[in-house]
Order: sequence, then C-alpha cells, then structure tokens
Amino acid sequence: MNLSKQIEKINKIYFKAILLTALTGLSVILAPLNATEITAKQQPNIIYILADDMGQGDTTAYNSNSKIPTPNLKRLAEEGMTFTNVHSNSSVCTPTRYGVLTGRYAWRTTLKNGVYGGYSQHLIPTIRETVPSLLKKQGYATAVTGKWHLGMDMASSDGKKIHKGYGENADLSKPIKNGPNAVGFDYYYGISASLNMSPHAYIENDKVQGELVFLKDKKSVKGAGLVGAKTGWMAKDFKQDQVQTTFINKAIDWIEQQQKSDSKKPFFVYIPLNSPHSPIVPSKDFIGKSGLSDHGDFTMEMDYEIGRLLNVLDKLGITDNTMVVFTSDNGTSPAAKLDKMQAQGHYSSMEYRGLKGSLYEGGHRVPFIVRWPNTVKAGSTTNYHGSLVDMMATAADITGTSLADNTGEDSVSFLPVLQGKSVDDSKRGVVYHSDAGYYSIAQGKWKLILDKKGGTRRLNPKDKNSPVKNAENIQLFNMKNDTSERVSVHKQHPEVVANLSKLLKEYIVKGRSNGNAPASNDDIDEKLKNKWQSLLGEQVTL
Repeated sequence: MNLSKQIEKINKIYFKAILLTALTGLSVILAPLNATEITAKQQPNIIYILADDMGQGDTTAYNSNSKIPTPNLKRLAEEGMTFTNVHSNSSVCTPTRYGVLTGRYAWRTTLKNGVYGGYSQHLIPTIRETVPSLLKKQGYATAVTGKWHLGMDMASSDGKKIHKGYGENADLSKPIKNGPNAVGFDYYYGISASLNMSPHAYIENDKVQGELVFLKDKKSVKGAGLVGAKTGWMAKDFKQDQVQTTFINKAIDWIEQQQKSDSKKPFFVYIPLNSPHSPIVPSKDFIGKSGLSDHGDFTMEMDYEIGRLLNVLDKLGITDNTMVVFTSDNGTSPAAKLDKMQAQGHYSSMEYRGLKGSLYEGGHRVPFIVRWPNTVKAGSTTNYHGSLVDMMATAADITGTSLADNTGEDSVSFLPVLQGKSVDDSKRGVVYHSDAGYYSIAQGKWKLILDKKGGTRRLNPKDKNSPVKNAENIQLFNMKNDTSERVSVHKQHPEVVANLSKLLKEYIVKGRSNGNAPASNDDIDEKLKNKWQSLLGEQVTL
C-alpha cells in the first residue's frame, strides 16, 4: 500500500471515531495523520557513504588478511549485512556517481568514457528524478557533503567556455548553477571534483568559499602546500589533509541541526568521500599508522571518521531507525602503489583480477555493507548480484513509491534482500563499464567481456605473471569456478556468448535494463556502434 492510501485509510478511521463519539458520548482521542507524520514514523533515515578508489581487500570486514585495520567498518558489517557480489556500474568516478544518484547507467548519457573535471558542466539534467529528489517528495530532508564530480555550471569571466583543467577564466565570485541543490539536495558542502583538480576550494550550496588565489604553475602549486594537484584556483585556507574530516564534520553538523529542528522528519545524507583517492594525504595523526603505506594510512583515517559518524547516531538515539550504506565507487587505484603493498602481503582486490578502470572484478566488485537494525539481520552475508545503480529503486521501495517510466531505468530494489527474503537474481544482467568505454555483462554464473585487455591500459601488478588464457576481444568466464578470471571459455560456449551479447544489445537499444516501458539513450554513440560491428558483426541502433 502506498503512502497516500495509508493516510486515506487512517483518516477514515479517525472520522469514524468522531462519529462514534457523537453517537455514544465516549471520549476517543485520535488525530488525523498527514504525509509528514506517516513518513516520520515509518521511513528510516538513510546515510550513503561512498569511498573513493577502495577495493574489498582494503577492509578487514572482507579480508581477514588485510594489513589495514578498519574496526568501524568491521563493526558495521557485524551489525549489518555484507554483500560480497555488488558492483559499481563503472570502474571510475563520475559515471559511478551518476548511476548511484539516478539509477541509470552513465553510458546512456554523453559520457561514454573517462571522468569529468573540476569545471565541467552538469551531467544530471535538473528534470531527471534522483534519489534525493524522490526522497524529498516523500518528506525527507536531504544533504550531500563531499566530492561531487558530476559537473556544475560555473560562470566565466569572458563569456567563453571555462578552460578545461585549470579554469583561469572561471568567475568563482558568482553563484553556481545546476549543482547538487538543483537535483534534489537541500544542502551541499563539498568540492566540485577530485582532490587533485582545481578549484581547490570548498563550495557551500551554490557559492565557492574562501579568498581565492590563482596558482599558475607547478612551483606555485607546491608553494601553496598542495600535493599531486593541478594548477588553477585555490582558497588560501584550503588544506588537502583536512578535507575528509571536514566532510564528516559537515555531515555530523547537518544531522545534529536537522534533529534539533525537526527530529520527526527523516533524512537522507549522501557522503561521497575523497579518500583513499589520490592525492593520498592522511592527516598528521595517521601518517605511518598502518605500517603499510600512505593508502593504508588514509584508509585507516577514513574508517576512524566513519566511526565518529556512527557514534553521533548512537548519541542522538537514531541508530535503530537509520540505514547506513557503505560502499566504494570502484576498485583501488594504481596511485596506491599496489606493488609495494602486495610485497607486504596486502591485496586490495584480494583474489580478483584487475583494479580501478578495469572490467575485471578488481575494477568494480566493491565493498557494500548495509546496517539497518530494525530490518537487517546482524552479521548476515549475501552473495546477491547487485549494482550501485540499485539505490534508486530501493529508495522507492522503502518509501512505497512507484518509479516513473523515465526514472531509474537500470535500477533494481535490494530491499527484499535486506529483509532476509530469498531473491532469484540469476536472470538479471548487470552491465559493467571501463574507464576507456568498454563493456561487460554478467548474468548468473557467466560474465562476458568485450575487450582483450579488460577495457583498460591499467594492470594490477599481481596479474602480470598470470595473464588470461585464451584472451581475445571476446572473453567469457564461468564465475562460479573461476572468480579470478584466469581462463576464457568463449570458444567452448558460443551459445552463451551469443545470449549475453543479445541481452546487452537489448539493454542498449531499449534504453533500460529493468522494466518494460521503452526508454531512450541521450545520444547516438557511433564509437559504440562501430565497436559492436567489429566485435559481433551486428548493426546496433541506439
């Protein structure tokens, strides 16, 4: 039963009670309910934490042999459900974030490969439904504190397009348009893109914060105390090693204020962290703490900050009715210096092949932990095959909302899994996408990859001495008995290749992978058509 029908039913009971009072003289104390009151009593608060460039092996919640202590993530897993088979929809930043917030694969947009810059214009149209805009309609307060990386429209000083990368002609004194506030968030505090990208400054809602200076060359960047950063605008008081703490502080401040002002109103907070993405800049209290690497130190600090957030929920007494989701946008980056960590026995992608950017499992099989005490069985584990595009359908399911035909086209609700119900995921095809724009699709035990090198030039050091056997531009793996993707069996199973190819084509042409209503992609991608023709000998119409 949806929310409006629940309200209608309860209010009918109320008016019957009034009639009973008038006829019998009995005192009946009831009050009619509105949507906000129903929502406050029935809907959980939702916190969605998105780490940046972190594999399953980087937390002891998944990897007992991890050299990086992460007690707070382990606590989250012990008090919630650990998903072992959830995947980011892309193996790099921007497209994954698009999928998280829209429930739609980013390759359906103009972004077919790569990521956005700090001055890129907005990717999400303001007319598209997002997780926060959907939840707002159901009475939620919404906020995002963190790395946006989905574009926003900044003014230019000369009327021309802002220079890509360094943004010398950006006029940051003027309000920003079409940022997070335009797609459903009541409040935003964060940075526009990755920590190495200009502008090096915080943005609150639609305004860049601080006194800005322009860093014109590498010497000035170094002189400003920035590590691994690009030239461009910077706020004088901006400190890279304080960004992660600031994001958590702002999330805590917002939650505490929201509870003071309207504790009955449920909230959604999205926290896309900058860690442990490069520049890998742990604060002074965590430098050297892991005994492994800067990546280990930064990940430990992230775990500590998440622990602070969890403690605040306890202090406010809202833990039991708050769903906390922790995940990552893709696998660990080469910037983490994987070879040095592996020499010490730490494997960020565990047994899986690949790393950030790749179509192999290490690129997109990510940690995914959900704690929701009133619903999720503590200490449970599931091998449910999910995707980070699934938050949209899940939010709708939680709030009893029906998605429109042009909303969450690739999203499937995982609420039944959280409720401990048996879910058959064997028929669902899940699409993965690499940094260079190559495609993979998995269904049941089978996984098809449409590139000889796994869709990227990046290579995990541990894979150098064990290349894929029988690797060609079409690779097929039986993930039930070959989770490390060691041997391609595409020649032995041409019928499986044909079926998965047909399914992927259907998903592309139909404009959606979930639901029956025809949808559309945002543009015609000639590169994709040509790729399909060369690989599969098929004409594809988008």
